[in-house]
Amino acid sequence: MTDRPARLTRDEVAHVAALARLELTAEELDLFTGQLAQVLDHAADVSSLDLAGVAPTAHAMAVTNVLRPDEVRPGLDRPEVLAQAPSVEDDRFRVPRILGDAP
Repeated sequence: MTDRPARLTRDEVAHVAALARLELTAEELDLFTGQLAQVLDHAADVSSLDLAGVAPTAHAMAVTNVLRPDEVRPGLDRPEVLAQAPSVEDDRFRVPRILGDAP
């Protein structure tokens, strides 16, 4: 068993809430004091584990890339695509201006 810090107090939670500029009711202070104490107790439990020889991981389970490999394929025929566009200007799609006049 590890040395645990003293139990979290309601005043400490009120102080942290004030630092975060949160207004908590008395009921919320009581609720969050208990919840935050449980979180800190769990963190202390995890900190007390002997993890010597355990490699750090990014995920709890092995992750395999499920994407297919890149393969070069021919693109679309530009003149054919532009012929189907509702509006074309200078061999490009023409879209409505959204930011006002051009610079």
